[in-house]
Amino acid sequence: MTPLTDFPERFVNIKEIFVSRKNDWEKKKVVSSKFVSGRPVLLFENINSPEQASRLTNRFLAIPKNMVMELPEGSNYIYDLIGCQVIDEKTGETIGQITDVELFPANDVYMIETNDGRMKSLPVIERYVKKVDADAKKVFIDPSGMIEQ
Repeated sequence: MTPLTDFPERFVNIKEIFVSRKNDWEKKKVVSSKFVSGRPVLLFENINSPEQASRLTNRFLAIPKNMVMELPEGSNYIYDLIGCQVIDEKTGETIGQITDVELFPANDVYMIETNDGRMKSLPVIERYVKKVDADAKKVFIDPSGMIEQ
């Protein structure tokens, strides 16, 4: 597995995890976990062959919400950003909402569905993202950085 977390150690001694399916999540019991070459390897209950395991390839894994680590000030989990209103910091106009966050080495990118249904992307850098209030589900931006998709 390739973890998309800053806390891969959370997989040590984990007892359950959620595996993505088409439109929902399936809870799986974890029998054992270990690290191989710096990456977590999980053994699930009732997955007894490479063929069964291959059916779980290219799926996302999620932990129960009560196991989420507290992040440093100014950091947010992606699931907290999805659905946030995107607001022009100067005019106060709502531009759309965040539908996804893509992770890149240089910086993350917000995927934004505008009010008129178009998709735009915005690099998550200080120049364009002015304020994030995930609790209020609002992100204030400079829209000059938005790129049409």
